[in-house]
Amino acid sequence: MKYIVLVGDGMADRPLEELGGKTCLQAADTPNMDKLASSGQVGMVRTIPEELHPGSDVANLSILGYNPLIYYTGRAPLEAASLRVDLSSQDVAYRCNLVTLTIKDNGAIMEDYSAGHISSEEARLLIEDIDKQLGNDNLRFYAGIGYRHIMVWKNGKEDVECVPPHDITGKPVVDYLPVGDGSDVLRRIMADSSVVLKMHPVNIERRENKRREANGVWLWGQGRVPQLPAFIKKYGLKGGIISAVDLTKGIGIYAGFKIIDVPGATGYLDTNYEGKADYAVEALNNLDFVYLHVESPDEAGHNGDIDAKIRAIEDFDHRVVRKVTEDMEQFPEYRILLLTDHPTPIGVRTHTREPVPFVIYDSRGSKVEGRRSRVEGRGSGIKYDEAINEIDSILRFEEGYRLMDYFIKGK
Repeated sequence: MKYIVLVGDGMADRPLEELGGKTCLQAADTPNMDKLASSGQVGMVRTIPEELHPGSDVANLSILGYNPLIYYTGRAPLEAASLRVDLSSQDVAYRCNLVTLTIKDNGAIMEDYSAGHISSEEARLLIEDIDKQLGNDNLRFYAGIGYRHIMVWKNGKEDVECVPPHDITGKPVVDYLPVGDGSDVLRRIMADSSVVLKMHPVNIERRENKRREANGVWLWGQGRVPQLPAFIKKYGLKGGIISAVDLTKGIGIYAGFKIIDVPGATGYLDTNYEGKADYAVEALNNLDFVYLHVESPDEAGHNGDIDAKIRAIEDFDHRVVRKVTEDMEQFPEYRILLLTDHPTPIGVRTHTREPVPFVIYDSRGSKVEGRRSRVEGRGSGIKYDEAINEIDSILRFEEGYRLMDYFIKGK
């Protein structure tokens, strides 16, 4: 048996007046996801426990079968693992966004949490200079992908209240600066970095070309090294992960997965969709389980861009789901889990904690021993969207990490 999980990050949404009361997922053309929903088993899963913030880190841990109430320590240490940054028990890792701040009458405004989706090449030059000028024996900065980077604070403080920058787009940053023990250090770094960045050649060129400058850093998502049991010990399956995002790669590293790098995978609308699909199915020749993550719908949601989110959902459907479902037929038996990790509603431009729809497709169909011959919510009229929640007799998982047990073990 081969297993593949297809995650369209942030696809779920809320009804929009601009779409006649439909969500982006309902408005998008998704024949391949709908086909899985019509022939598979549909349900709803709550990937975010009430006690935790609605982040992709928490949600993806849940999907992979790890109870975040036990194993979650913070976002940044997961991303640090992907960057091969070794953390000691004394280290606290912080996510370090390159951002665009705009100065207005009431102070600095968070204009763009991604600095205009700055390229990794440009960002590396900026982070390296910040490390040279602000780094020391206790503080180091490490370049990641695009706008996403890491700061490691030796013997640092972690009980600081920090706000994700994508939650405050268009708002005055003074109301959301770090608060608590150690916040003075973080505030000083954020202020000093603006001085370093202001006249950097990268920003001078971006300014001349009328592109958004990376004129500040934003620190958040802190945490210490997590301790995850290996996926192969939990489920007896040798796994791999495909993602352009350090966060999900980091979870994969801690879970003992093979990290499968795909050329042209960017984590944005221009990612290599077909490449991800091809590499995923090919990897299953040597692996039992592959986790395929696509970030682009989430990025469009954060930007509040309806057209871009619909396009990202359709690209995921036409260029990933279609290829995977067709190519998986080479294996005698396989199961597909299709879902989104959390909603990223256009109206709020950040993550929310509502349950999300999922589909489990089994190539063996009704021949599976013990499987119900008829499940309400399976049939030709079912579509993959938020309306699955309105079907009475569907699977519902209030503890999201239990979905993986059901997907693999059938219970």
